[in-house]
Amino acid sequence: MIEILYQDEHLVAVNKPSGWLVHRSWLDRHETRFMMQTVRDQLGQHVFTVHRLDRPTSGVLLMALSSEVARLLSLQFEQHQVQKTYHAVVRGYVQEGATLDYPLTAELDKIADKHADADKGPQPAVTHYRPLAQVEMPVAVGRYDSARYSLVELQPETGRKHQLRRHMAHLRHPIIGDSKHGDLRQNRSAAEHFGCHRLMLHASELSLTHPFTGEPLTLRAGFDDVWMRALSQFGWRGLLPLNERVEFADDCGQDEEIQVNSGR
Repeated sequence: MIEILYQDEHLVAVNKPSGWLVHRSWLDRHETRFMMQTVRDQLGQHVFTVHRLDRPTSGVLLMALSSEVARLLSLQFEQHQVQKTYHAVVRGYVQEGATLDYPLTAELDKIADKHADADKGPQPAVTHYRPLAQVEMPVAVGRYDSARYSLVELQPETGRKHQLRRHMAHLRHPIIGDSKHGDLRQNRSAAEHFGCHRLMLHASELSLTHPFTGEPLTLRAGFDDVWMRALSQFGWRGLLPLNERVEFADDCGQDEEIQVNSGR
């Protein structure tokens, strides 16, 4: 069962698990799990997508329950009226927050985007980011004797493909678990020692205006076990109380001997 975060007669918000596609794609013919079909079957009615989350990203996914609501919600996204907040675990120490205004060229798939304009220039891409915590773990990675990680909050103003992953890689702080834009040695180490065997990017919150009532609506999604275990091991529990799951049982005894040096 997919966790439903909010539902009324107009829309539904769910907590998308990492590894799930939002909708069926002929590029992934062997996949059997799709959010649209699963939520449709769970609710017993049609759903309409209004935005997307990359397959490895977890968190808040909003769907409309009619084409009219889908049109109204899509307008809010297109006009940048929806505030999106993500959290990520990245390589290295992010010392201070800032706004990255770094245009991105379109990442085109050779098959799916064969009719797209390959000569289209860089498109505006803006991301606000701020560090919440840092940690140094005594695990050797490459030529370094230890591994440094930061917990960061990300708020994209624009919605370019892989924007957050590409922006953090541009800052030399790639997101842990990013197989395309990240640090493969760091990814392997984080998976082996800390169980971070997924992209450590979570869509934590969406804030928007309800298309029919006009009331402000804030939707939040809790972390999965991989995230909760990482927060425990890095000494970051309690930093994100609105997204942490109180029922999580910390059974990660594998690295109890590792001393955590956590700082702001």
